[in-house]
Amino acid sequence: MTQQPIGVFDSGVGGLSVLRHLRAQLPSEQFIYLADQGHVPYGSRSAAEIVQFSQGITQFFHQLNAKAIVIACNTASAAALSLLREQFDVPFVGMEPAVKPAAGQTLSGKVGILATGGTFASERYARLTAKYAQGVSVWEDPCVGLVPEIEAGRLDSPAVHQILQQALAPMLAAGVDTVVLGCTHYPFVLPVVERIVGTAVTIIDPAPAVARQTGVVLRQHNLLAEADQPGGVRFLTTGAAEPYVRQVEQLLGLDDVGVETAVWKGERLSVIGNP
Repeated sequence: MTQQPIGVFDSGVGGLSVLRHLRAQLPSEQFIYLADQGHVPYGSRSAAEIVQFSQGITQFFHQLNAKAIVIACNTASAAALSLLREQFDVPFVGMEPAVKPAAGQTLSGKVGILATGGTFASERYARLTAKYAQGVSVWEDPCVGLVPEIEAGRLDSPAVHQILQQALAPMLAAGVDTVVLGCTHYPFVLPVVERIVGTAVTIIDPAPAVARQTGVVLRQHNLLAEADQPGGVRFLTTGAAEPYVRQVEQLLGLDDVGVETAVWKGERLSVIGNP
């Protein structure tokens, strides 16, 4: 079982920001990365829809013998992680905005969080802020329109600059000294964020911590691949394959990426060419 793959999914390419850290920290592991681009973005969808998609993807990974699943999406983690853990007998690792580390390291007592509307509206996020952000002022912005820009590969476009400037300017004016990237898409526009906030603001990307936690979970369940095994990734999308190839190559710096197309049939996923 240790040689079985790890399933990783997001609504689109955002979770690739997590996958790159997973591959760096767990180089002997095999991964299946599914971008549910037929439903992107999750942030504007209802919690019920996101739960349904997450259940279908988890069942799909189960059929592919995944030994663990990483939900590389804050919105899906917020909506579905607890339920999935109840329904499926497989280890899960989810995402959450880094409220705790941000609250612990801010010197001004003022923290900015960039995430999707779905994440901000979730009970999971409410519990995080209630538990860890006592005595800390939190500024939030959903960065509406940013995910579609990143999905289209426009990482430095005028629209990206405008969205981030509008989100960050009020935070900076208020004295925020720590900004959390609470959506896995957002690390891909980190250079733009850095140009806006300058060097006096700390930016937190939770992806490295999620990769470390995945290693911890694998060790706890005796599921780590043998160290001398070659790792790899199988890429799938529920959207169009050709644009996805270009996205993966652009965002991960890879060449000659092979991509398979998965299709939704009701609430069930299957790979084209397979039953």
